[in-house]
Amino acid sequence: MTPKEVVQKGYDCFTSGDMETFVGLFHDDCVITMNGMHKFSGTYHGINEFMGVLAQIPSHFDNFSVKVTNMGHFHKLQDGKIKEFWIYDDSQKMARVMKAV
Repeated sequence: MTPKEVVQKGYDCFTSGDMETFVGLFHDDCVITMNGMHKFSGTYHGINEFMGVLAQIPSHFDNFSVKVTNMGHFHKLQDGKIKEFWIYDDSQKMARVMKAV
C-alpha cells in the first residue's frame, strides 16, 4: 500500500470499529501525540498505550461517530506502518464537548 492508502485504511478502520486492523497499521513502538490541554492530551508510546485512550471515548462523547472529510493529521510511516501520528485538531473544542477539561 502507498502511504496515503495506509492512512486512509486507518481512518476507515477507526470509522467502522475494526480496531484489530487499525492496530496492525501501527509500529509497536509508534509515538502518538494528542494536542491540547485536556485529559487525553499527551504523548503515547506504543499503540497499546494509545488504545487505552481510545477505549475511553464512549464515556466522554455522547453518540460518537466519525465522518472522514479530510485526512488532516500528521502521519509518518516507516516500512509501510505508521511510526508517528500527531493529532492536532481543535483540542479545546474537543475538550469542551467531552467535558474533559
